[in-house]
Amino acid sequence: MVEGVQIHSSQAKEAQQQILTEDALKFLAALHRTFESTRQNLLVARETAQQRLDAGQQLDFPAETAHIRADPSWLCAPPGPGLEDRRVEITGPTDRKMVVNALNSGTKTFMADFEDANSPTFANMLNGQVNLRDAIRRQIDFESGGKSYKLKENPAVLIVRPRGWHLDEPRVTVDNTPVSASLFDFALYFFHNAHELVRRGSGPYFYLPKMEHYLEARLWNDVFNFSQSYIGMPHGTIRATVLIETLPAAFQMEEILFELRTHSAGLNCGRWDYIFSFIKRRRADRSAVLPDRKDVTMEVGFMDAYVRLLIQTCHKRRVAAMGGMSAQIPIKNDPKANEIAMAKVRADKLREVTNGHDGTWIAHPLINEIAMEIFNKYMLGPNQYHVRREDVKVAAADLLNTNVPGKITTEGVRSNVATSLAYSAAWLGGNGCIPLNWLMEDAATAEITRIQLWQWVKYGMRTADTGEVITAAYVDQLVDEIAPTLKSATITEENLDIVSRYLKAQVRKEWPSEFLTSDLMGYLAVRDGCPAAWQRSVL
Repeated sequence: MVEGVQIHSSQAKEAQQQILTEDALKFLAALHRTFESTRQNLLVARETAQQRLDAGQQLDFPAETAHIRADPSWLCAPPGPGLEDRRVEITGPTDRKMVVNALNSGTKTFMADFEDANSPTFANMLNGQVNLRDAIRRQIDFESGGKSYKLKENPAVLIVRPRGWHLDEPRVTVDNTPVSASLFDFALYFFHNAHELVRRGSGPYFYLPKMEHYLEARLWNDVFNFSQSYIGMPHGTIRATVLIETLPAAFQMEEILFELRTHSAGLNCGRWDYIFSFIKRRRADRSAVLPDRKDVTMEVGFMDAYVRLLIQTCHKRRVAAMGGMSAQIPIKNDPKANEIAMAKVRADKLREVTNGHDGTWIAHPLINEIAMEIFNKYMLGPNQYHVRREDVKVAAADLLNTNVPGKITTEGVRSNVATSLAYSAAWLGGNGCIPLNWLMEDAATAEITRIQLWQWVKYGMRTADTGEVITAAYVDQLVDEIAPTLKSATITEENLDIVSRYLKAQVRKEWPSEFLTSDLMGYLAVRDGCPAAWQRSVL
């Protein structure tokens, strides 16, 4: 065993033996000892920034980095092998069946998700690492339920999303401190696979979530340089695409690219988490109250401004400007409803490609044909870096624009309660990606629903259709009514009880919790046998 390293769960023993090897744990411990204090300082800086926003300070483009934004000379690294054309990317968790189906989907890339589409049980985290290792080596073929799953020739290019800087991995400690979940996911994948990926003509490629400041991007870049040196790999081999899914990051897109410029593969519009962050960071601003979730579309002012600025920023620096997720999934046995849903997908992808995006996200293999058809028609080359969007002029006020047409309705409140409960209970049951109302939902949706309910209660909003004030008691009533209807083979009464109590408590807080995944992680850790001493919520 590696000195100072402890594993606090006996789950997934076989995967532990394959993934948590002595050399891999030495690498993880080296990363932890080198970078953990910086991570903690950056998390404290997030809290300090929030306090300034609560006191009335407005977000703006940082004055101290104006010279970086004004300098036209710097560009990011060229695309890594296989990343030149990313017109359609599929995303999903890392279970074995999903990995095979996604890699075989016909999309250009597959983002294998250890983050929002994943419930971080220890078994899920470690078996996911095994599955990706096997897929890279073309050793993932298997049979299940009489069906054969085999990787085809020329599968999608693999990109991995580790968890965000705010999360701990409590089941592994170094020097009596939980390791960063980001470093845990990154380190194990990189250590076991980086050289093999390069040997096969690809590379270690990542999506980086939930960042709020360019210094957090600098930390990732330092981790990349350290890691490449550690395994004897040339600097600049790694490529990373950053999800712009927090409101503060939208004001620092060029700075984030600058910090990662030797490893950058572009930026992505993480649309659902961005709405969540828009509400959360402006929690003290009554003018930032938003209407029903369905009304906060990509066409509303603050969302459209962020998209246009992202495309302009990326193409100015010669990297990919990736579009967002179409969460629709095919509706079987109802052709009319399915056509309406697929029309929404077509409109969404057409908006993205004509805006200048270089690619888009889908959640289901059967959506690939629609997305690919539209991007093939309107994007004739491998990307649209030549679409400079020099017409775009986005000011801070545009990114903060709270003029969103729509209403808060009884159905909107009910939908938020039902979605929050159903997803959170499934997450506690080990499933981080579930179909709800013909949409493939992940943790971002649960976060929007939770934060909207909190915001509506906090500011005493009324439903437009009945005039009823949305109080904590009103939410309680809906929780008690809806929760019993959600029980299923994958959503247990025990987990529904936990998340019902959690949601009732959330709408009563002065300020909402930063992340429900941080709050609920303790339940997963306890079930994995992890002692309470190693569990904490960083934020």
